[in-house]
Amino acid sequence: MTASVQNSSELPAELQPAFLPLHKRALGMAIGITFGGLLFLVTALHVLIRPDPEFPLYLLREYFYGYTVSWEGALLGLAWGFVAGFVAGWFLAFARNIGLATFIFITRTRADLAATNDFLDHI
Repeated sequence: MTASVQNSSELPAELQPAFLPLHKRALGMAIGITFGGLLFLVTALHVLIRPDPEFPLYLLREYFYGYTVSWEGALLGLAWGFVAGFVAGWFLAFARNIGLATFIFITRTRADLAATNDFLDHI
């Protein structure tokens, strides 16, 4: 690392994307679409194949109102899976952004206090 990067308060260009906030709506959409599609696919495969040692997929009705192991349930599972995935993804991005902002604030505050303390020692 060069001396100019160490002395400045700016991050190197390679590290700057790691500290950018996540887009809450985009992460919610991505996880929602993935989870909804996965729930639809599992239900559709279960309806088509009918496995011999039956997996208790019907228990999802305890969490998703109206869900059944049928084609209607697969579509309802798609909708419920999207909603649950969107909320989970949005909250994950929100918590990560808050945690990262708190970490950056604490780190900068400590650095400023260390610089101020060093200044006061020389007076």
